[in-house]
Amino acid sequence: MLLRLSRLAALALTALTAVPALADTAPQVPLERWRSYAGVSWEASRQGADPAPFAGSVNAPIAGIHFDADGRAFVSTPRLISADAPATLSILDTAAQSGPARLSAFPSVAGNAVDAAPDTHLRNVLGFHVDRRNGWLWALDMGFVAGQAEAPAGAQKVMIYDLRTGRTIRRIALDDVADRKGSFLNDIVVDEGRRVAYISDSGLRSAPNNQAGLIVVDLAAGKARRVLDRHASLLPATGAKVVSHGAEVWPGNPLKLGINGIALSPDAGTLYWAVTTGTHAYAIPTRLLRDKDASAQTLSAAVRDLGDVGGNTDGIVTDAKGNLYITDVTRNGIVKYEPATGAMSLLAADDGVHWPDTPALMPNGDLVFTASHLNGHFAGAVRAGEERYELWRLPLHRSEARRR
Repeated sequence: MLLRLSRLAALALTALTAVPALADTAPQVPLERWRSYAGVSWEASRQGADPAPFAGSVNAPIAGIHFDADGRAFVSTPRLISADAPATLSILDTAAQSGPARLSAFPSVAGNAVDAAPDTHLRNVLGFHVDRRNGWLWALDMGFVAGQAEAPAGAQKVMIYDLRTGRTIRRIALDDVADRKGSFLNDIVVDEGRRVAYISDSGLRSAPNNQAGLIVVDLAAGKARRVLDRHASLLPATGAKVVSHGAEVWPGNPLKLGINGIALSPDAGTLYWAVTTGTHAYAIPTRLLRDKDASAQTLSAAVRDLGDVGGNTDGIVTDAKGNLYITDVTRNGIVKYEPATGAMSLLAADDGVHWPDTPALMPNGDLVFTASHLNGHFAGAVRAGEERYELWRLPLHRSEARRR
């Protein structure tokens, strides 16, 4: 990593591990570069012309994406390299296909203010969940922003908003279950029926002794619990290297990232996760995670190793049939896991994909994922004005038909 960037900026990125690919490596369906943006902008278009890109676009890569029932795309631009972006959570205008990504701050610019009260304003969002059942958005705020060694008191939190109005529904504090210096709150998924959220804390900022854990948030009780703290299935694999497009990333400065992407089965009975600095995926019954009396030994014994993904991972998502889709940052594509058979295969890949990050399902069932060359941004290797923030699409119905 370039010396001009702090180690904290380096730790903000997920890692790739150089390991042999054990899953099927034959891509089945071509990926489509669905959208490709030259930076980001929070300005309005004027007379049909592209808006001017945000001056700090190179420091505001698009990371997370999720769609509501109407197909609106919500995206996160985490404040990990710079805190200057006017928003860390926004709505993306996917109708625009040229120029910078056109963003509208959600719930508002004021609601994303870094210099406002840290316990009620969004500061640094990477993971979030669009709750189509309840009409809410659950935003996971890491609390700290670029340049801060410690999150301010109250800044680590879950903010729940009304999708339609942006009104705050609820705030749940996480300071009691996350460390303000060592935690790195990666991702959140929600059991929308029970209104229970599960959060992955990779402990990236405390690497190499990662304070990794799972956090269970009960909306009805307004409380959060930490479970599987520093469990082996959540920690980085020993001796892992960081590799992208066949080259080691930041030689001599190994990145250690454990649990990252998480997902729920359609019945919310199983929680899945994968370790980025490693190649395995895991699962556990959620009834045990919700049981306040379940011992650490009981939870540990219930963790299942689903096997080798074949590459290193970032985000994951499940479809209505329960299949799991995992972004493979080693092989630049999507891996599919079928719980019914235990089969793990590389579904699609493209050398044009640079760091596949968050996968999400559109209302029509298509899978879309972000790829913003994050490793290059955090290494300072992407020059201002040359950034490309891309969305790739995989029509799952076509992939199923071709595989049959």
